Amino acid sequence: MVEIPVDKLKNVIDLLMERIQTDEQVLDIEADAFWSVPRDQAYNVYSEPQNLTIGMLSESWGHLEDMLSDPDRVVGHGFVWLSDVLRAIGDEASS
Repeated sequence: MVEIPVDKLKNVIDLLMERIQTDEQVLDIEADAFWSVPRDQAYNVYSEPQNLTIGMLSESWGHLEDMLSDPDRVVGHGFVWLSDVLRAIGDEASS
């Protein structure tokens, strides 16, 4: 089990956001499609994942924008959509 203090997580997110802020305030991500590993297989490191699916960054971002426009649409799966977006940002920033 890994314990992640919520306040520290927020601080890390804030710190990373400061790092990527630009004058344009828009991030351009080249790729849209990505491999998605089903949840029941993502954390089983002793078996190679099967049934990979294709996710779309634009779709994940769209779900997040929907939550911004209507807070009643906020769901826990939003963290998964956010992780898709953050992964793409991290990959772009690292290249």
